[in-house]
Amino acid sequence: MIPRYARPEMTAIWDPATKFRIWYEIEAHACDAQAALGVIPKENAEAVWKAKDVVFDVDRIDEIEAVTKHDVIAFLTHLAEHVGSDQARFVHQGMTSSDVLDTCLNVQLMRAADLLIADMDKLLAALKRRAFEHKDTVRIGRSHGIHAEPTTMGLTFARFYAEMERGRRRLLAAREEIATGAISGAVGTFANIDPSVEEHVCKQMGLVPETISTQVIPRDRHAMFFATLGVIASSIENVAIEIRHMQRTEVLEAEEFFSKGQKGSSAMPHKRNPVLTENLTGLARLVRMTVVPAMENVALWHERDISHSSVERGIAPDATVTLDFALNRLAGVIDKLVIYPENMLANMNKFKGLVMSQRVLLALTQAGVSREDAYRLVQRNAMKVWEAGKDFKEELLADAEVTAALSPAEIEEKFDLGYHTKHVDTLFKRVFGES
Repeated sequence: MIPRYARPEMTAIWDPATKFRIWYEIEAHACDAQAALGVIPKENAEAVWKAKDVVFDVDRIDEIEAVTKHDVIAFLTHLAEHVGSDQARFVHQGMTSSDVLDTCLNVQLMRAADLLIADMDKLLAALKRRAFEHKDTVRIGRSHGIHAEPTTMGLTFARFYAEMERGRRRLLAAREEIATGAISGAVGTFANIDPSVEEHVCKQMGLVPETISTQVIPRDRHAMFFATLGVIASSIENVAIEIRHMQRTEVLEAEEFFSKGQKGSSAMPHKRNPVLTENLTGLARLVRMTVVPAMENVALWHERDISHSSVERGIAPDATVTLDFALNRLAGVIDKLVIYPENMLANMNKFKGLVMSQRVLLALTQAGVSREDAYRLVQRNAMKVWEAGKDFKEELLADAEVTAALSPAEIEEKFDLGYHTKHVDTLFKRVFGES
């Protein structure tokens, strides 16, 4: 996580001051629940709330931790400095450190998910707008990087919209998966704390109680969360790769917006490079890099070890901050992407009708020619286009075997571009509904 690829709203979630504020709220709500049960005096629980407006001193907590070698104890010591040692003596009653750490982490991940969902909404809006703008803008579809058959730029945007919309649904599920808390004490048995305390704290923090915890919240939840972020990152790269291809000089069907005063190269003044989508490709790798460690965190020794802790301190902020930045960057790229419809048509026509080969093949089979012979006839004429720059339709019209099965008018009809776009509206309804 570096400032270059970070936005303040997301980084604030992972600021130490935010973490300590969440820790404080967990402890204060737990005290309220304990007082309601008669486990601790009500006045002691009320005293903890005296610190509700305190800005916890991160440097002071670090100073205490340098001695205690324990972050939660350091925080509790600092809290007692504000509340008073006697009045704070019931704080953390019956709890263990993981109750605070894990519940806090899930609150942070839940808040991060909320920002990411908003990011995806912004991206989806941009994709939808551009899809309808270019619904009928014809371009060549490619398979294996080679011209295949005509499609439209609108369909390209629409399929990216559908992919990102699936990602949004997965993220909603991941948010729900991670929105649990645990205040169950050592090894999760509630031996020293009543389950109603957990219920109260979770309700106040916007969580639900973990079904059954050990001394930690089960890490399969976190694995699912980070795996979801990894899939969304891969979808970002999928879009970025398409744009990078379209911006190649030999293609130039679209390009990133090039602002006034922008420079493309320190050596070559003519350059206009796809730097934003190349950057997104790299950022996607960083997010995916967090998935395997999250998976490996699932297996812990017995009721608890801390092998997962150092991993999560790194991957939680890194993955969410990076993905937040990437989603916003991609939304901006899509919003300002410059489209060149004329180049799309020029590219499609570069091989003089070759992309209509399947229509001719099917027409020949429907006219009674075996598929093997039809393929041979079409391929024979297609190779002349590849190898000698011939016009595909003219070659077909001059081929006696072809014209023996198809009339000139029937061959001509097979080069109607509208044939390939007749179901665009149907596909748009599938993706966007009736809007």
